[in-house]
Parts: sequence; structure tokens; C-alpha cells
Amino acid sequence: MGLKAGIVGLPNVGKSTLFNAITKKNILAANYPFATIDPNVGIVTVPDERLVKLEELYKPERLIATSYEFIDIAGLVKGANLGEGLGNKFLSHIREVDAVVEVVRCFDDNNIIHVENTIDPIRDIEIINLELSLSDLEILNARIDKIKKKAETNRDKEALVELEVLKKAKENLEKNIPLRIVHFSEEELQLLNNFSFLTIKPIIYLANVNEENVAKEDNDYVKKVREYAKNEHAKVIKMCAKLEAELSELNDDEKKEMLNVAGVKESGLDQLIKDTYDLLGLATYFTVGSDEVRAWTFKKGMNAKKCAGIIHTDFEKGFIKAEVMSYEDLIKYGNEQKVKENGRARLEGKDYIMQDGDICYFRFNV
Repeated sequence: MGLKAGIVGLPNVGKSTLFNAITKKNILAANYPFATIDPNVGIVTVPDERLVKLEELYKPERLIATSYEFIDIAGLVKGANLGEGLGNKFLSHIREVDAVVEVVRCFDDNNIIHVENTIDPIRDIEIINLELSLSDLEILNARIDKIKKKAETNRDKEALVELEVLKKAKENLEKNIPLRIVHFSEEELQLLNNFSFLTIKPIIYLANVNEENVAKEDNDYVKKVREYAKNEHAKVIKMCAKLEAELSELNDDEKKEMLNVAGVKESGLDQLIKDTYDLLGLATYFTVGSDEVRAWTFKKGMNAKKCAGIIHTDFEKGFIKAEVMSYEDLIKYGNEQKVKENGRARLEGKDYIMQDGDICYFRFNV
């Protein structure tokens, strides 16, 4: 699907440490601003226990999980929209991602400098969100100036519609309301998507705590982040990036033991990957067999014909039918034959809306 999530934040909040954990790559994670100059790209596999069960049933030669990209983007500072720090580079890189993971420092440590000299997660969030809003406003003002005459003087219908939508977006941004929480119709969203606005992208706030706080009740910093995110209907994940980086170096048994010692049920990284996958509006279908069991990523709402095209364009061009059964039914009845005997296997046409967990065989002819 080629979808990307961008990791953003002020310098020295734990972005690169988190990225190290995500990709198990040893990129530079130094204790000074702009240790990450160019965006680093890492492919993450999505943890999915269903693949384990499918592997047990089919014993395939290959097992392939679904994946998407995480991009670690250089730290932003106040004035980025005016080119401060690595501002323009930061803004161009974040414009290319589909969702944003904003890392916020929620721990005290005198040995790790903070670009603003004090720890205040809400201030940090507002610095970044303001810079994104100012960047969007710059684009909006330029576009409004360009089409205003065409719309108001010539009464061009398309220009008038666009002008109204852009004015609505501008009014909200000037009130410090990000576009992602403004109600737009489908038609309005299609128009706005042409501009790659930064504040329209879905967001997850990642509260980075130290190892002592990861299993405890939220500290005051995390509570403030949760309260802020609630107003945006955004999700907050509490995680210790340093712990996740250490976990990424261990095998599964060692990882479980370390999580137990830390008093944590699930790796924060696994939770982040799953939640970001969901935030991107993604779901998974499977193809199965003795040669290969594979998970495929699709956008929620896609039909069977479009999903077939994810495997190969010929599958979409020559689509005939999709043989479909659900993962739940396969596990319930134990094998494909019994699923069919119980009337739970079905043939679906091109307009069938694929569901998460569907197991498919595509019939096609080209």
C-alpha cells in the first residue's frame, strides 16, 4: 500500500531512540539537537497472532507478515515555518506521511538537555502544532489570494466552492483548531487532500517516560498529555523508548522475561504499531496455502476487486470472483473443508467490501 507514519517531536525527546527500537537499526541517537538530519525510513511488520495460527494449520514454506513504513523526521524547533533549525526540511518531510506519531518527553533527567530548557509536554505539543498550523495557513492564504478574483469576479462555480472550503479551513486554523478535528464533508475533504495539509493528518501522541514510570500510574506529565489529546479525540500511548530499544535486541523469551520484570503486559512498540496501523485506516486479509501464508494490507472500505489488485494488477483486471472465508470460521471448524461443509465459505463479487481477517482465493482470467 506504500503508506507511511512519521515520527515527529522536538529535539531530544526520544524520537531516534524509538526509531532504533522500531527498525533495530543503529542510527545516530545523540544527546544534542538535529542528530537526525535526513529522514530515516524503516519497515515495520505488524504483530498479528492470527499468522501464528495459520502457520500451524498450513505449515507453509514461507510466512509473510504485513508491513508499513515509519519515518524518523528531524527534530522541529520554534520558528520552523520561517526556516528556523531544519524547519523547511522538517515540514516537507512530514508533508509526505499519512499519519503522525508525535513523541513528547514526559520524564525528568538532568543529564539529557531539552531544547526549551524545561520539561513541559503541553508547551512542546503546542510548539509543534503551531508550526504545522502556520505552515498550513501559508498555503491557504496563497491559494485564497490566487482564486479569490476568479471566484468573486467571474462567479466561477468550482472556484466559489473551493474558496468557501479554504475559508472554513483558514478560520479554524486561526482559532488554533487543527483541520483533523474540523467536520468536513467527503467532497470538502477530497478538495483539501490536494494540498497535503499537515494538521489534517491523523495523530497519535506518544508519551515517552523513563523505566521507573512505565508500569506505574501515569505521572503528571502523562496526565496532561491525555487531557490535551482528549480534546482532539486522539490516542495516547505511554512508552519508555529506552526500554523498547533494549527489548528490540532480545529474543522472544528474553523479551517476555524483561517485560515481566518491568511489570508491563505488552511491548509499547507492538501497541504503537497496531494503533498506527488502525489510525491509517488499514486492515488485513490473508492468502493461505502450503507454499505461502501471507498477510496483505488494504484500506478499510476497499472492495474485493481492488484488493485483488494489491497482489497483482492482473488479478484486478481479470477479476471473476473471490472465494472468501473468515479467519474466525477457519479456526472454529479446524480446516477449509469443514468451513465449506458448514456453509461458511462463500463466493463474492467485485463489489464485496473486504473485511479484516478475510481469507481469500481470487479467481481471475486475463
